[in-house]
Amino acid sequence: MKETGSLAQAARDVLLCGDARAKAALAREVAAKWRAGGLEADGAVAMPERPNRPEKPELLLPRDMPRRSFKGERGRIALLHSIAHIELNAIDLAFDMAGRFQQADLPRSFFDDWIGVGDDEARHFTMLEERLTALGARYGDLPAHDGLWQAAEGTAHDLLARLAVVPMVLEARGLDVTPAMIERLTRAGDKASADVLDTIYTEEQRHVAAGARWFHHVCAARGMEPRQTFHVLVKRHFRGALKPPFNAQARSAAGLEPDFYEPLAG
Repeated sequence: MKETGSLAQAARDVLLCGDARAKAALAREVAAKWRAGGLEADGAVAMPERPNRPEKPELLLPRDMPRRSFKGERGRIALLHSIAHIELNAIDLAFDMAGRFQQADLPRSFFDDWIGVGDDEARHFTMLEERLTALGARYGDLPAHDGLWQAAEGTAHDLLARLAVVPMVLEARGLDVTPAMIERLTRAGDKASADVLDTIYTEEQRHVAAGARWFHHVCAARGMEPRQTFHVLVKRHFRGALKPPFNAQARSAAGLEPDFYEPLAG
């Protein structure tokens, strides 16, 4: 009989890895081990309150972040650095999802989805790091904000709230803004960076779709109406209104219809 390790412990190890490159590599190793049947969702290990982070970048409050122009090579570096920071946070968010909520009555396919999301995010971070290196920079050269993990802290108590805020609000926002970034990079002649963002954009649609699918699943299990529940949870756990314009086509393809998000728009 093949021995299996703990998925929760493996997810915790990813969160506690403080080196960005090593975190991405470990995330990919854990995903491969899960797919090979070497890990079991046992729910026996608690997730940390916060993931470990490298010494750089300096983490600031969103309001304290310097305003930057995305013009020229320095602007492209700033853009790619900001996205790399998002992807590094997204690794932790995905593995926290898979490790933290094992007490819920969820099928293996739930963990398949979120370990797969974490694997994607790790690959995205690595691709962005390679582009930064090609431009003479590296992750950590610029400050970054800590707002993404604050959303995780505020929803650590409830799977439904986490699904509403992280994939269905924060990741869905990426579907709105990424096409313009791709166009900007293409106009600047940086096809390599544009191609990386195009890959991220395509795969993030699957991540939003996973969030919407499991949100509906949990609502059904709890006997709750999804749209109204989404509105209540977002108002409770997300600061501010959702920002239009929305990429309605990509959102609908991911299972997120306008009557979910338009009533919450600022």
